[in-house]
Amino acid sequence: MSKVLITGGAGFIGTHLTRALVEAGHDVRILDCLTPQIHGQIPSGLEGLIAPGIEIMRGSVTDAHAVRHALQGADTLVHLAAETGTGQSMYEIARYNEVNVGGAALLLDVLANDPKRSVRRVVLASSRSIYGEGAYVCSCCNDGKRYHPDARKPDQLAAHHWEHACPVCSADLEPVATREHDPAKPASIYAATKYAQEDLVRVACTALGLDYAILRLQNVYGEGQSLNNPYTGILSIFSTRLRRGQHLPIFEDGRETRDFVHVQDVANSFLAAVDHPSELSGVFNVGMGVKTSVAEIASQLSRAFSVTPDLVMTQEYRLGDIRHNFADIGQLEDRLDYKPTIDLATGMLRFAKWVNSQALPEDRLDFANRELKRRNLMG
Repeated sequence: MSKVLITGGAGFIGTHLTRALVEAGHDVRILDCLTPQIHGQIPSGLEGLIAPGIEIMRGSVTDAHAVRHALQGADTLVHLAAETGTGQSMYEIARYNEVNVGGAALLLDVLANDPKRSVRRVVLASSRSIYGEGAYVCSCCNDGKRYHPDARKPDQLAAHHWEHACPVCSADLEPVATREHDPAKPASIYAATKYAQEDLVRVACTALGLDYAILRLQNVYGEGQSLNNPYTGILSIFSTRLRRGQHLPIFEDGRETRDFVHVQDVANSFLAAVDHPSELSGVFNVGMGVKTSVAEIASQLSRAFSVTPDLVMTQEYRLGDIRHNFADIGQLEDRLDYKPTIDLATGMLRFAKWVNSQALPEDRLDFANRELKRRNLMG
């Protein structure tokens, strides 16, 4: 029986992964700082983690003593702990760098300097955000060339020119699935820190002779995600407004697309990486491989709550947001031998049922948006 250390294991993905690992026969140790923005001032929702085979340590990945203690005797390290949220990252740069980059560096530093190191594989939760604006082709030119545009500029967004234009014919480019070997072009501080984590893991693990798997997650949703954090989780934000009888404000024109993947499929992808019998040492997209517009996801969520969709296209935008991104999941299916199983309609119903069983949270979307506008990060 192996022992798996999960940093951030009391969080959204971590709790699902912990249960999956225990069911598969692993012992799990969790290192989590239980931050109030995610867990509330008095941490709750941990009842399901009080079980045989699960050990919980409260501590930060930036605390060397906590990290050394947590790594003792672990066979696999799954690194989930991170500050998340594109908008917030743009003005809390030092904190995001300290936790995301510094925390990953400290974990690897402890592994590098431990003569009794027991960890044999590192599994990192990365993000689709490292692709930036993703990949495109021009259906007008029809030359098969893939484009990877730079982040949209403030003046472009202010003029409501949402789409990327072909540099040859000026027609709107068409988004295509990102592949693991596509170039990284982070458009936010959060994305930059996740890409830095990837480099740290790749270089350090190669030097130390450790196997590694980097999982680039698309938009993860599902039961257990934070309903209190106004900076991440569009579905949790929308679910609160639906329960309060409010309209759903949609940035830009609502046609921006994302790849929504249920947390159970994400947890199972991590389980596949932990249990893989041979060397991995690679990067894997984790998503459904399907693009869905924000307007469509808002409509589907409304129907899951038995509410007539009431969408307002605000034409507002946030600096650092991307226009389109969805994943090519061929490597996930071929090398990790995992294929996502929960379609969007089923996942929406499961999510809505769980949300309705929770206390009604405060709607803090306007507060978050005011903060971004005050800092000229939203227009």
